[in-house]
Amino acid sequence: MSAAPPEPSIAPERQALPARLRTLLDSARPEPANPLAWRCFQLGAFFLASSALVAGVLLFVALVLGSRQRQPWWRDRANGALAIAAALMLLGCLGASSGLLAWVGLGNWLPFFWAFWGFQPYLVTPAARRRVAMALVAGTVPVIVTGLGQLWWGWSGPWQILGGLIVWWIKPGGNPEGRLSGLFDYANITAAWLALSWPLVLAALLERARRWRQRRSGTAAPADHPGGLALLLLALGLAVAQVAALYLTDSRNAWGALVLAAPIVAGPISWPWLLPLLALVLVTLALASLPGVPALLQAPARALVPEAIWARLNDMKFAGERNLASTRLSQWGVALGLIAERPWLGWGAAAFSVIYPLRTGQWHGHPHNVVIDLAVSHGLPVAAIVVGLVLWLLIRAARRGIARAAVFERAWWAAALVLVALHATDIPMYDSRINIAGWILLAGLRCY
Repeated sequence: MSAAPPEPSIAPERQALPARLRTLLDSARPEPANPLAWRCFQLGAFFLASSALVAGVLLFVALVLGSRQRQPWWRDRANGALAIAAALMLLGCLGASSGLLAWVGLGNWLPFFWAFWGFQPYLVTPAARRRVAMALVAGTVPVIVTGLGQLWWGWSGPWQILGGLIVWWIKPGGNPEGRLSGLFDYANITAAWLALSWPLVLAALLERARRWRQRRSGTAAPADHPGGLALLLLALGLAVAQVAALYLTDSRNAWGALVLAAPIVAGPISWPWLLPLLALVLVTLALASLPGVPALLQAPARALVPEAIWARLNDMKFAGERNLASTRLSQWGVALGLIAERPWLGWGAAAFSVIYPLRTGQWHGHPHNVVIDLAVSHGLPVAAIVVGLVLWLLIRAARRGIARAAVFERAWWAAALVLVALHATDIPMYDSRINIAGWILLAGLRCY
């Protein structure tokens, strides 16, 4: 009796997608990067907005592997500066008024000082930085989709993916009500993520538009730029959706990021026409929103600018609702007084949230400025070291010509600048996903 014919194998089909994914993840790998760690780093960047847990595990693997078989960390003077800051933070905890919270608060800083060094092997080339930027762009899509869904179609969570490994808590109608928050807990945090990723999305659109023009003109081989018009339309749709989501967060900081990033990413070649256009837009917004502008000028400006924008910019709808203690100026005034009382080692992490209500009767978790917050919590020397390092990285890259480099290099610098600017009036880094993204950007600047 003859044996039954073997069943056709489906292994090649089943393996096709994983094989293609591995090929994609393995491309653009920098020479210093371990292959497994390079895959983990990209996947961590992709999952970062959706799940801090999944991204954290992947990035931790990449961090450990990226810290091996390298020159000692202390040979980089940037790491030496962070080591001094870390030592001062630890010393300050010994006399902190916030007790255990001071030690817990170190988790917002010390692991990321390590990450700043350990992430650099994955960001040493322009191609690697572009690949990580595209992973962040792809990871932003769920933020946009869920955010638009919660406002326009009433979506609500929790949604569980991968057996509960990823949980999306989506509040119907946004948080606060009427403001897009998507996968994040609060609209301002969502706005920070969308603002830092906006330059990268814009870079993807500009790069795709350039490639499509080259293909149309016959100056580039079609094999070099697959997808053509379809990918251009996809990039355009994503950029439009990102702008819509940024607008719906109702965050003035995020709106400012739209304007700040555009000329940087577009590059100097666009400045002769783009800067005058942006100036005209800003003047119109100022005329529509600033108090004291003559009606002869303000009326036509308000006819051009939607009321939802100029009313939000001048904050008139909250004019009679806020007491002095709830304002930024009050928070900064009290915080500066605390700094004067303990200028060297600070009061300890989270001390502001304990002391401010005792002195004003109003609770706030932080003083809405990262420089002031660092000085209150850890002292002026720590604030000077950390802030000075960040500014040095931005200035150093600018002096080395990043404004005239490739579009994704300009976008990387713009994303870091936007995130720094956001921390002047808020501190979104207390969301771990924003914090991780920020240190990835800074590590990339160190490699430029």
